[in-house]
Amino acid sequence: MALAPRPSRGVPSDDGDQAPDRPGPARSGDLRCAVGMVIVGSSFVASAALADFPVLGGQAARYAVAALVLLAVLAARRVPWVLPSPRALLRLTLLAATGLVGFSVLVVESAGRADPSLVGAVVGASPVVLATAAALRARRVAVRTLAAAVVVTAGVVVVEGGGSGDPVGVALALGALACEVCFSLLAVPLLPTLGALRVSAYACLLAVPQLAVLGLVRQQVTGQPFLVAPDAAELAALAYLAVVVTAVAFLLWYSGLAAIGPARAGLFAGLLPVSALATSVALGFEALDARSLVGSLVVGAGLVLGLAAPARDASAPAPAPRAAVEAPVPGADLAPQRLP
Repeated sequence: MALAPRPSRGVPSDDGDQAPDRPGPARSGDLRCAVGMVIVGSSFVASAALADFPVLGGQAARYAVAALVLLAVLAARRVPWVLPSPRALLRLTLLAATGLVGFSVLVVESAGRADPSLVGAVVGASPVVLATAAALRARRVAVRTLAAAVVVTAGVVVVEGGGSGDPVGVALALGALACEVCFSLLAVPLLPTLGALRVSAYACLLAVPQLAVLGLVRQQVTGQPFLVAPDAAELAALAYLAVVVTAVAFLLWYSGLAAIGPARAGLFAGLLPVSALATSVALGFEALDARSLVGSLVVGAGLVLGLAAPARDASAPAPAPRAAVEAPVPGADLAPQRLP
């Protein structure tokens, strides 16, 4: 695999051009974010098979396999390595520590002190947080998108059903929400230069040693094993989480995020609990009730409201032409016209 210097801002990445303002790429970004969240939602059923498996060791194995898969794709497509700058490497490390490691640990720990429905409702507020963060960054409030985020979040709360928990459980759930938001916001500045494939691969790779250190420390303190040999069901679940839920879904999400921005992409986070519910119902683990159906319809209404707005401000000036390069970066066709 060739080693390439870090491209200057605006140079095409491994998955195409800079985020476009055209409707076609925006619709493609919508689709990728939607499919990514649907895949992640289906992971909850697979995760149930890992209830007795060491959490930190399982997550470390998941991200290690995902990183190998993504790096193999880089090699197979002869996409050159891009060395992140020290600042980008720090951002990638923080992304792995929050969006991957921190989120996984806090969700598990909060489940012991709060109902899963409460944790899901708190984390489900991510569309509002992402829309608000985008508005603060742009110093302009996109009223339709913010209103849609509120509607989507309300639908998520209805689907999850509320729940109860002690103050520590609520605090842990809020921490998981912050990590969920960091998963997108920390990636936004990295996508134009590294691309969705590299950001996904590098983040997974950096998460493995962090989880290993935490797991080994926990093993020394509590005596709980960091990693054990999985049985057939656990091995299948780990493989699905690593290849489909991590490698594929991360790439879809980050490529879509680069195309449509965090505020609009955040709306699709509302599909996660709906997908989890649909998968559970389809596989016979639970029955569909009126509350869940109403909540799903509210999420859908919020998406319709938000997606009715253009992905980019049509009045904004066209982006400046990109600097010429000697040759396009290999692998530019990896994802549909451009992203994360």
